[in-house]
Amino acid sequence: MTVNPVTGAPSPPVVDRQTWLRARDELLAREKAHTREGDAIAAARRRLPMTLVPPVAVQGPGGRTPLADVFEGRRMLIAYFHMWHDGAPFEDQCEGCTFSTCHVQSLDYLHARDVTYAVFCQGPYPQSAEFARFMGYPFPWYSARDTDPALADGRDFGFIACYLRDGDQVYETNWTTGRGVEALMTSYHALDLTVYGRQESWEDSPDGWPRVSDHPWRLDGRPTAQWSRPGAVRAGSA
Repeated sequence: MTVNPVTGAPSPPVVDRQTWLRARDELLAREKAHTREGDAIAAARRRLPMTLVPPVAVQGPGGRTPLADVFEGRRMLIAYFHMWHDGAPFEDQCEGCTFSTCHVQSLDYLHARDVTYAVFCQGPYPQSAEFARFMGYPFPWYSARDTDPALADGRDFGFIACYLRDGDQVYETNWTTGRGVEALMTSYHALDLTVYGRQESWEDSPDGWPRVSDHPWRLDGRPTAQWSRPGAVRAGSA
């Protein structure tokens, strides 16, 4: 590690370009192996069996909405199950779910592959839909508050589930939680390319590398993405 004499910021050692290229090529070989393993896992995922979801409905802008209608005529559905804290203002809603969902801004490529993306919120529709409007989300938003428990099937909210529709029959094909939800988090994938990474406490980084001192998904008391929304200081406050 070297230290910038002006800013005091730590940085990697400086080497000539040929030395740097050799080190980069060694890492590239590992990256390519990682990519191929990811492709193999995705191929296995496409071969998973599926299971029938019993008839269930969620609450949307038009009221009770059968799960098959959430597909909006497409064959596949990706649903994010969003946590909700009853009675809490917008700034106290789940920062992890906010971090996951705020990245989904362009739906065109999903729609082009016959996939609908939607959020199923744990909270009641009127309050949570207002939160979605405040966040400016472009995707459909529903409440799973009073839905048949078979939809979540005992899982804690904060997960992704994938479905396939055959007429009015809906099948669950895959689900993931924890680090699997990072599939939505393009900021994380971009930060992983940089010299300082995500700057979170759990990362394996050299001594002296910068770290986020507070919550990694919050800034000055709010989920970070909320600060770009008009009225962030007031909206949702009791």
